[in-house]
Amino acid sequence: MDNKEKDKKQVLLRLSSSLWSNLAQWAQDDFRSINGQIEYLLNEAVKKHKNGDK
Repeated sequence: MDNKEKDKKQVLLRLSSSLWSNLAQWAQDDFRSINGQIEYLLNEAVKKHKNGDK
């Protein structure tokens, strides 16, 4: 396991069943796990925020 994996934090996230279903389908379309999809989307949102695209 590399340092990046060791530095990851766990969070409890409650989602509606409809949002979960939509994320699951999107993740499948992008060949990602649901966790991977959520992490990808959060990273993209943070990048956009840092660039001033609010």
